[in-house]
Amino acid sequence: MWSLGDYSQVSPFLEACAQDLADACDIAPGMAVLDVAAGDGNFALAAAARGARVTASDYTPKMLELGRARSESAGVAIEWVEAHAEDLPFDSESYDVVASVFGAMFAPRSDAVARQLFRVCKAGGAVAMASYGWHGFLGDYARLLANYSGPAPFDLPSPFEWGEVEVAKSRLGPLAASLELRPKTLTMRFDSADAALAFWESNNPPTIALRGTLAPDRYSELRREALRLIGDGILRPRT
Repeated sequence: MWSLGDYSQVSPFLEACAQDLADACDIAPGMAVLDVAAGDGNFALAAAARGARVTASDYTPKMLELGRARSESAGVAIEWVEAHAEDLPFDSESYDVVASVFGAMFAPRSDAVARQLFRVCKAGGAVAMASYGWHGFLGDYARLLANYSGPAPFDLPSPFEWGEVEVAKSRLGPLAASLELRPKTLTMRFDSADAALAFWESNNPPTIALRGTLAPDRYSELRREALRLIGDGILRPRT
């Protein structure tokens, strides 16, 4: 599913979050950095710009293709590796910084993700994540899509739970020497609600998948509700 749409159109909206996370990690020249579920490389490029030796991993071949093309175009040496966030093919304690920006949160087994992130991080290093939470438009939109999707074959925690303070503490706290949480607001700007929904329909994989499977009248209902949510966000800015 994550090959649907054009992620290179989405990543510019998320780049500032990657820069903020790189700043928070105090990345310095010569550090070994791993970007997990890297997409097209926002965090990887931010780390490389700070002088780090960077490996970027993603489970989706399309993302690896986009990432390699982007880093080569920028003249930046980044090693790209196909890997699942739940089973990273790297030696234990290999990296000074292990990070993921809106990526590893989507792996199904959160406990496995947390263990892997900490396993490949050196003692005294930093594990960092930027994750969406339930508060705001994206959380509401995720709930809307769930209402129009068929039942899952088995229960799994929602990716958006990663952005909830108490959940993050429970998953990361036992593995970390110390834990710092920094709630922030991500703002996406469009010319109109219609333009925002058109962008989502072209580039958001779950939306594209539903558009291809729902009956036309059912999808029309989803669109109406999505436009209402977007309108709420215009009148009352949300995360």
